[in-house]
Amino acid sequence: MTDDPKKKIKEIWDDGLAGGEIYHIGKIVAHWGAIEHEIFCQTLQTFDEPSTEKIELPKTMNNMSFRAVLKLWNERVVVPAKEPERSVLTEQSRKIEAYQDHRNALVHGMWDWKRDQPEVVTTTRIRKKEIITTAFNEGDLHDFYTELAQINLLIRYPGGMQELFEEKASQGFYINEAAFRRLALEKEK
Repeated sequence: MTDDPKKKIKEIWDDGLAGGEIYHIGKIVAHWGAIEHEIFCQTLQTFDEPSTEKIELPKTMNNMSFRAVLKLWNERVVVPAKEPERSVLTEQSRKIEAYQDHRNALVHGMWDWKRDQPEVVTTTRIRKKEIITTAFNEGDLHDFYTELAQINLLIRYPGGMQELFEEKASQGFYINEAAFRRLALEKEK
């Protein structure tokens, strides 16, 4: 050991979650944030008026309530969309609304587990005077993550992977951030 305080081992609290649980929770939080961002940006773009210098945005666009932005997205993006995109976007909106309580349980809940069910983690949160407990097993977390990943794809590309591939092919070479970092690390070797 060293006496250097910067190299001292930190005393930390172990959250007790398994690696797979932490992985899936992180993916869920990342995908939810990306969904909120994409819906906000798509809604914001509907206010782009080239003929005016100043655009008046509704109070909803202060982004304090995702539910309110989602409602506006439905009105300004989903409803005007042509079929079959409208049906795909409508279904994604329905799923987002259905998953909001699960997301809130993960993000705002206090985590716990029991010795007799170590494969299950529960979150407890308080909403007004109501105590809400939600149970998740690793399979639930994986399913939730993949659902959000699919929603993320379909709100951007209602035509699915084919639409994504066509767009990327028309742009020429494409590389995502993870692949770029791997290439940069290889270059440093």
